[in-house]
Amino acid sequence: MRAEFAKPGREVIPGIGLVLRRRIWFVLLHVLDGTYELFRAHYGRKESVIGANGADIRATLGIIVSTLALLREPRVTHLAASFDTVIESFRNDMFAGYKTGVGIEEEVLAQFPLAEEALESIGVVVWRNIEFEADDALATAAIRWVEDVEQVVIVTPDKDLTQAVVGNRIVTYARREQKMYDEDAVVEKFGVHPESIPDYLALVGDTADGVPGLPGWGAKSTSAVLARYPRLEMIPASSDDWEVTVRSATKLAATLQANLEKAFLYRELTTLRLDVPIEESLDDLEWKGVPSEAFYGFCRRAGLDADSINVPLWAD
Repeated sequence: MRAEFAKPGREVIPGIGLVLRRRIWFVLLHVLDGTYELFRAHYGRKESVIGANGADIRATLGIIVSTLALLREPRVTHLAASFDTVIESFRNDMFAGYKTGVGIEEEVLAQFPLAEEALESIGVVVWRNIEFEADDALATAAIRWVEDVEQVVIVTPDKDLTQAVVGNRIVTYARREQKMYDEDAVVEKFGVHPESIPDYLALVGDTADGVPGLPGWGAKSTSAVLARYPRLEMIPASSDDWEVTVRSATKLAATLQANLEKAFLYRELTTLRLDVPIEESLDDLEWKGVPSEAFYGFCRRAGLDADSINVPLWAD
């Protein structure tokens, strides 16, 4: 599923954006990259936290504390979290080199189901992704509800999700750097508009996801070419026809032509899906506080001290 983003002064280019029809100025929707937050919680805490099963569950405690801190921030009223419940997805069937769970510490992998349950115990809607990836669900939610809220904030530092940015209506937010990326900020960082991010990643590569990119295509040359030709198929075959000045243009053009099929595959791999089945309504995402019974029950099962966790609001 794809949409089109029309902006005055720019041609309509197939991409992840959309034409906005109305605005409602009272709700911000935050959607949280649970996978990233789990890793951040694990590696951001030096001390182990031994749970009821004898394993280190510091990531689980950390994601509870971190998410409650987010919910204390002004106007964080509607929140959902998305996880890579299974690291592999449909993209692994498309490309053997795509990311897997290989190399991830077992104690981190083991905490995915625990962390998902933990966030549900504090009243947060959780999307568990098996066929799709967490990023696909985040992008799907952003596009689905952007016309119903003032702004959608995708809480992640992941560059893949900058393709979902639309003006200042859908933005990404890197919590650690406290940096918000609207469309202008995406252009400033990558040199291209959000709808060209999959093309950018196809050429430059994305080591985090196992996408190799094309030889010789670096960030600077890729930005320069895509700023003029926003999609791969728009780039002239011969560098003689390029209306931009790029070092080693002849070699880059030849590399692209020799690897077009790979480039299109890499772009497909890095293009987020917008058809993840999400059952909840926007109202379901409103956070009403921590349900005490569910929270204390989870903490007992996990081996966490519930009373040591600062809860800003109880649901009951």
